[in-house]
Amino acid sequence: MEDTPLADLFEPADRARWLGLVEGVLKGADFEKRLVSHTADGLRIEPLYGPAAPAAQPVREPGPWRIAQRVDHPDLAAANAQALIDLEGGADALVLAFAGAAGARGYGLTAASVEDLDAALKGVMLPLIALRIDAGGRGLEVARLVSALAQRRGEDLSTYDLDLGIDPVGVLAATGSLGAVWKDIAPGLAETVAELEAAGFTGRAFLADGRPYHEGGAGEAAELGAVLATAVAYLRALEDAGHDLSTARDRIAMLLTADADEFVTVAKFRAMRRLWARVEQACGLDPKPLRLHAETAWRMMTKRDPFVNILRTGMAAASAGMGGADSVAVLTYTQALGLPDAFARRVARNSQIVLIEESHLARVSDPAAGAGGFEALTAELAEAGWAAFQAIEAEGGIVASLSVGKLQRRIELTREARAKAVANRREPLTGASEFPNLSEKPAAVLDVPPVAGPRGSNFGAGSAVACDALPSLRLAEPYEALRDASDACLDKTGRRPAVFLANLGPVASFNARATFAANAFAAGGIEALSNEGFSDAEAAAAAFRDSGASLACICSTDAIYAEHAVATAEALAKAGAGPIYLAGKPTDLAEPLKQAGVAAFLHVGCDLLALLNAALRAAMRGPAPQTPR
Repeated sequence: MEDTPLADLFEPADRARWLGLVEGVLKGADFEKRLVSHTADGLRIEPLYGPAAPAAQPVREPGPWRIAQRVDHPDLAAANAQALIDLEGGADALVLAFAGAAGARGYGLTAASVEDLDAALKGVMLPLIALRIDAGGRGLEVARLVSALAQRRGEDLSTYDLDLGIDPVGVLAATGSLGAVWKDIAPGLAETVAELEAAGFTGRAFLADGRPYHEGGAGEAAELGAVLATAVAYLRALEDAGHDLSTARDRIAMLLTADADEFVTVAKFRAMRRLWARVEQACGLDPKPLRLHAETAWRMMTKRDPFVNILRTGMAAASAGMGGADSVAVLTYTQALGLPDAFARRVARNSQIVLIEESHLARVSDPAAGAGGFEALTAELAEAGWAAFQAIEAEGGIVASLSVGKLQRRIELTREARAKAVANRREPLTGASEFPNLSEKPAAVLDVPPVAGPRGSNFGAGSAVACDALPSLRLAEPYEALRDASDACLDKTGRRPAVFLANLGPVASFNARATFAANAFAAGGIEALSNEGFSDAEAAAAAFRDSGASLACICSTDAIYAEHAVATAEALAKAGAGPIYLAGKPTDLAEPLKQAGVAAFLHVGCDLLALLNAALRAAMRGPAPQTPR
């Protein structure tokens, strides 16, 4: 008997058969609402894609991406010690984040002279590593310091794998100001490049940085468009000053943010390479590999339950690497809390070492090639990014668009939509809005105060460009503010604001909604006081009076609500509860419940932030006076 191939034993799988099975599971529920999602820019993400023929995809140069570690300690000796440990521990690139730069997050190198820079990099063999500078408004000054350092050490600047990170457009977006108008700045940029080239420089002078836009709330397409428009502005500045286009494009690098959405992040990095190749072709150039850096997203970092950040940044690093990043800088899991210690830095670099050396993610130049979902989203993001770029160009370029606030207004709309999704937890934040732990122990950071960098920029002097700065936001900040207020109350009074759970009926009846309510209130720093349940309204009210809480939340099933919720709300109100909440969506009892004292309904999709803000204010005012029995 001949062997039958295993696949022949099963009915062929196709989309029609899959849809039939899905319909059986959905049981009439809307397919679009349940299974189709969208990016922040409105691009459609299907639940299932078929195979795709790999499209022409520019990739990074062969080999693994660089493991980049930030050097941002204000003390030069400490910064030097950290850099050496990082390099010995497996990093092969350093990012020098200078005080005052937005990317320094309130800390940063304080090197002001070539001697200072030499001390910070003592023992670091610069020709053997990659170096990226993040100096913000001091970009030109620090670029010259690096050139002087090479001369001081007797090394050829051409032997450095160097990204100087000069980015006046990024400074404008992040701070809202520049030292001069663009027509005066652009020639100075080109002149600086010419000076550096005369000293042997062959690296990337300019960085088109996506971080200001991502932190300001931009979606993926908007970030791609802004970064591409910035790179084109630098390309034009060099061309106008007489630089050959083929050489000019080699002086430009880009940086994109990588977040924990693997699907979108991989596609975004792949799309960026396609977009730049399109610009090169429009310039009459044969495309060559773009220097594309990645940094994990500040926007996704949380102060609460910071260990979850390890998972977020690990996924982000993997996605950037698979998407084709040349270097990846991972923010430490305690970055939002302060200056990271040695353990946090070790985790940041080791996460990448595992991805490269043990998971072998860099063995294939383009792991997403041929995957239907990645290919489709890459193509859609490339087109959406190009449309965003064209919109900026139609407004006169990136500087003009920022100067009149048009780009900021478009980003603001996306930011507001995402803020709404965070508020109603359709975009959940583990440890902040979901599964909060009011008893978590603080994570360790270095006892180093923040430092203030130099004000202004050194890109020029005279009549300055000014605009509305894009905000640098983390999604968890509104919930963290509530938790901070709760912590302050605990420190002052010895007790957190609390909500009494008026559980009705047996455990099986109230447990699901009581657990949901306890986690929801904990997201705002409000401790839930639970119990074994009550059979009548007066018993619940009596227990509330003894609890010392000022808030109450009724928890049970809809069937029990129909019989006892109104009476329980009335009894709780007489006992001094206020506000009173009910766990569940409003039903035909909504009006009677409101009249009985229920202030809001706690359910999936409600505006939890608004509810928690009101609840915390009420809880910190204390219990309401009780109505005499």
